[in-house]
Amino acid sequence: MTLQAPRETGHRNPFDTTTAAVVVVDAQGMVTGWNPAARSLYGADAGDVLGRPVNEVLRDVGSTGEAQQPFKAATAPSEPGAGWTESRTVRHPDGSLVETVLRIYPVGQNPGRPAWVVLAAGGDSYREWMTDESMLSGLFTQSPVALSVYGPDGRLKWVNDVVQTGMGWHTDEWVGQTTSVLYPHGTVLSPPGYRDMEEVLEKVLRTGEPVLDVHWRGPIPATSEQQRVYSCSYFRLHDDMGQPLGVCEAAVEITERYEARTRLALLSRASGIGTTLDVRKTAEELAGLTVPDFADSVRIEVAESVLAGEEVVSPAPGAPAGLRLMAERTRSDKPVTQSDLLLGVISSREMPSHQRLLSLPLTLGGTVLGTVTLLRQPPRAPFTEGDGALAEELASRTAVCVDNARRYVREHTTALKLQRDLLPRGLPQPSGIELAHRYIPTTGPRGVGGDWYDVIPLSGARVGLVVGDVVGHGVDAAATMGRLRTSVRALAALDLPPDELLTRLDDLVGQTRVGIHRTPGDEGTDRALGATCLYAVYDPTSRTCAMAGAGHLPPVATGRGTGTGRAEPLDLPTGPPLGIGGLPFESVEFEFAEGTVLALFTDGIVKARGRDVDEGVADVCGALDASAGSLEKACDEVVSLCAQGSADDDAALLLVRVHALAEDSTASWHFVPDPAEVSTARALARGKLEEWGLDDAAFVAELVVSELVTNAIRYGGPPVSLRLLRDVDRTLICEVSDGGHTSPHLRRASDEDEGGRGLFLVAQLTDMWGTRYDRQGKTIWAEIGRGQEMPLDLFPTLDDVGDL
Repeated sequence: MTLQAPRETGHRNPFDTTTAAVVVVDAQGMVTGWNPAARSLYGADAGDVLGRPVNEVLRDVGSTGEAQQPFKAATAPSEPGAGWTESRTVRHPDGSLVETVLRIYPVGQNPGRPAWVVLAAGGDSYREWMTDESMLSGLFTQSPVALSVYGPDGRLKWVNDVVQTGMGWHTDEWVGQTTSVLYPHGTVLSPPGYRDMEEVLEKVLRTGEPVLDVHWRGPIPATSEQQRVYSCSYFRLHDDMGQPLGVCEAAVEITERYEARTRLALLSRASGIGTTLDVRKTAEELAGLTVPDFADSVRIEVAESVLAGEEVVSPAPGAPAGLRLMAERTRSDKPVTQSDLLLGVISSREMPSHQRLLSLPLTLGGTVLGTVTLLRQPPRAPFTEGDGALAEELASRTAVCVDNARRYVREHTTALKLQRDLLPRGLPQPSGIELAHRYIPTTGPRGVGGDWYDVIPLSGARVGLVVGDVVGHGVDAAATMGRLRTSVRALAALDLPPDELLTRLDDLVGQTRVGIHRTPGDEGTDRALGATCLYAVYDPTSRTCAMAGAGHLPPVATGRGTGTGRAEPLDLPTGPPLGIGGLPFESVEFEFAEGTVLALFTDGIVKARGRDVDEGVADVCGALDASAGSLEKACDEVVSLCAQGSADDDAALLLVRVHALAEDSTASWHFVPDPAEVSTARALARGKLEEWGLDDAAFVAELVVSELVTNAIRYGGPPVSLRLLRDVDRTLICEVSDGGHTSPHLRRASDEDEGGRGLFLVAQLTDMWGTRYDRQGKTIWAEIGRGQEMPLDLFPTLDDVGDL
């Protein structure tokens, strides 16, 4: 077995009698004793020095003359056993100089008996040892570092003077106590993983590894009303054999430095205030930042007008009227009461330079948006000047965030109102379709978007279906949506096919982009650029639907329209977004079965966090299949999918169930381009109206048929055809088609003119009329309401009516 040598710790006492050089001198000053250590130090054997005068053997090379006494002290010390120290530089036999320090102890002055025992040490060893001793003495009595020694049982064994003085302890109050008794209200702030100081002591004693810079906060006995922060380091103590004696704690107060660093850290984390445009969330972020690191309690109140997005008008200096609590937090989960605030005010008055309550206004540009109240309770230290400056900075930053939220609420409310005003309040219900629709505005910070939908009645019982999405959010997006919706309605009134309508709409957006109709400052800011749109025209007489898209998602049709038995997206070319220019739009015609449901929607319906567009479209298909009955129920099912995803974008949904007009609701005839065919057309129309029971509209209808067929034969080209449609809502639709492409013009004829009154009469006798064009020619149509009467004031005499 190998024995381990004792561990050397520090410098050994050079005057230790077991290792020091020992010289014995009698009363006559003769050397009578010389141990081996003395031989090693001075280089002389005992035989060479014994019996010789000590002043000769240990002659100081710096002395002059012969000394009368063996040593400098002429008399013995007054205290028994006390000695003194002298320094001598002695010449070694090899000629070198040996600097030594002598510790001289008188033992008696009897002749023949030893009179002095001299312990000699090298000068370097002596100075090193004295340095250690001085350092230890300073640590014990003068150092500002608080030193404490805990035994292996974790109980306090020893403290230096600064601990005893700083803590205000008497010796019998701390000896043998544990940290939980000495510091019952302390908290380990860092590093994490320690519940209390006893855990730190146990780890150091068990592992032998030091633990440095442990931050501890709590009240101390001398100042129990205030908390202090200390940086503590721990290391294990050992005896000469390496066995643990306990743990030494070195602590330095860092309260001011810690508070200053905490303030800087809080200021750097203040960027976490205002991450959203929600006032309550902003207030909660401020509360989480300040409690418990800066204050024990916080209360944030904001003016009611701020929450409404209105301008704040303070009736007088100070807080505005009508405050609402937005956030409140305390360290003890106990609400801040009015008595707490009153105690804080009283404490602040008692301590003018330090206060426990800070009440700060949330001010921006001289306007008070709300208040922040911070409270510190004993034993925590009151707020300092530095704390007050930090609190003002935090309140200032919060005020900016609160005002941003107020402006967002105002803009969001304005944009939402604008969008709701621009969206159709109630959609028409043409006889060929059933409708259900939803608009879901975004609730996120991006603001209201530019999604829209519309249903536009067209001639011939047809209906135009529109859905679109403007790039961006806010008032600009809502206004742009209104521009596009108005443009689509105006172009739809021209009875354009979907691809041509999108082409003209794209031209309008492109004109703004390249400079036509641009106003100064609008360069590159038109939100219509990149907007998407889908336009479809459904004809209930043929159950066909022509549609084209401009960068928009294709509609979804239920199984009756896809032939697969389940809902699927239609195979429709996407097309370029609006404003790109130079690329064509392609129109595709679909034939749908009776009762097919079409879903037209914006990407807000199918896009969400964690879900791609294809998955969203599949979910829409599944929702339509699951609710094949009510359109309103199907709308709710699809919208619920949107609610499960993200609220970052608004969404629009239009569901359309298509129907076909009954076969006996239409009638059509073809005519040769002969004026004699006009009377035949009148007779056929009269007979069909009698069959449909529309005798009250027969007279006006005959006049309209006569005028339109006459114009088609006279000014148009073959083929000429007449079609009557019985519409439940619009009663009777009369359409005359020809192969010409000339545009008819409405004009008022003078009394001398023999013609030119035909279209004028049609316009006066019908609810509405118009012209549409296709590849075969044009169609002039007119809608006649039930019970339409002849306005006789249009004619000078009743004879004129007969001439018709």
